[in-house]
Amino acid sequence: MEAAELLKKVRRIEIKTRGLTRHIFAGEYHSAFKGRGIAFSEVREYQYGDDIRSIDWNVTARFNHPYVKVFEEERELTVVLLIDVSGSGNFGTTTGYKRDLATEIAALLSFSAISNNDKIGVIFFSDRVEKFIPPQKGRKHILRIIRELLDFNTQSLTSSLDEPLRFLTNAIKKRCTAFIISDFMAPDFSEAVKIASSKHDIVALKVFDPAEKTIPNIGFIKVTDAETGEERWIDTSSRTVRNNYASWYDKHVKYIDNTFKRYGIDWTSLGTGEDYVRPLLKLFGNR
Repeated sequence: MEAAELLKKVRRIEIKTRGLTRHIFAGEYHSAFKGRGIAFSEVREYQYGDDIRSIDWNVTARFNHPYVKVFEEERELTVVLLIDVSGSGNFGTTTGYKRDLATEIAALLSFSAISNNDKIGVIFFSDRVEKFIPPQKGRKHILRIIRELLDFNTQSLTSSLDEPLRFLTNAIKKRCTAFIISDFMAPDFSEAVKIASSKHDIVALKVFDPAEKTIPNIGFIKVTDAETGEERWIDTSSRTVRNNYASWYDKHVKYIDNTFKRYGIDWTSLGTGEDYVRPLLKLFGNR
């Protein structure tokens, strides 16, 4: 991509997402971290109405009087975006590719983070960690992230969540909120999610294109797997072929839903050509 064209795209995304951050997400951003990012402050005597789960039993036993631990919200949070840059992101039948949608969402979350003085970091992944940008603050840092997203050349087209989630767990020592932005067209990732969610607050944002749900009846067509490069002719006029694909897609979505529910991970789906503001606000509000 030419430098001038890249800068124009960066600027366009910045204007749109900063506007959303300022006018829509300003009040909802911190709701996404409700109950998160708290640190121990002090111990004080128990008062009527205090949660008994906050009692410090060691101090209580020492003074023979109930004391509770007091926590306060940390002024600075760390947000990490895990962004899927595998080949399946280069698909779209509406206003853009899934990768374009992922870029906008990443920019929106990034500007929301820095407007609240939080750090933001990024892990680009395919079936491996393609690039890691450590958490920092500032507009210059966000613009670098957007530029990378728009002009990133991945080394691998296939996808897997195992390695990026393992990297997140090892690289980010302090508990963070991690947004996974992916279509989740990947092999079984339940074990990796289980381990990562035990240390970090994981939020999943599934990007999809409406045309992925079903195969249209348009006769014989040649399809190419965006991640493996495998080509195959299929007869879309066959009801069995269409039903089998629709059944596979539904089962995969149910697998994603069951996996996230099992480990207490909040998630939502965001479609190309659709309004992503409303489902994001609903997700934030429910947290």
